[in-house]
Amino acid sequence: MNDVTHPRATFRAMTEGTQEDWDIIAAEQKEFAPRNGARILEHLKLLAGDYGGFPVDRLAHCLQTATRAHRDGRDEEYVVMALLHDIGDTLGAFNHPDVAAAILKPFLSEENHWIVQHHGIFQGHYFFHYIGLDRDMRDRFRDHPYAAACAEFCEKYDQPAFDPDYDTLPLEFFEPMVMRLCSYPKNSIYKKVMVEGAAE
Repeated sequence: MNDVTHPRATFRAMTEGTQEDWDIIAAEQKEFAPRNGARILEHLKLLAGDYGGFPVDRLAHCLQTATRAHRDGRDEEYVVMALLHDIGDTLGAFNHPDVAAAILKPFLSEENHWIVQHHGIFQGHYFFHYIGLDRDMRDRFRDHPYAAACAEFCEKYDQPAFDPDYDTLPLEFFEPMVMRLCSYPKNSIYKKVMVEGAAE
């Protein structure tokens, strides 16, 4: 919260912090954190209108990937992962999967997080040979327990999701899913303070 009427800690360096200071900060964070899903959705919207030469813009690609996963009966976590897999495009032109993986890590299973983090290399199977890279780069992960799941994500949902004529569901359809998944972490060093403390 940026409201100047809210109490604020008085320290100038963390070494000067008191319990009262940290109680103030923790209370503010407990109000701020549950809106994480809304902030993620706002950032996702930045992909609208950015085509990068593709047949659809980056937001449409994300929506289409999620729509395909949803229509294939994937669970909500997987669908949200599909929706947000390229959210790193705006800030990570050279490593967008890493950016998305960092944002989503607190909210995903180990397998779904691995898919997000490695989908760039696995997706490369479909185009790396056109840009001077090894399309079989993903083979270095062939023995990983989640390699097949990542290859399936790319084959079934990510690589075909550039169709301007596909009946893609709107962002509004997915917003409640994002809010449910991304407002409270499954995995975080702050989970005990931010989630369990907030529920008291």
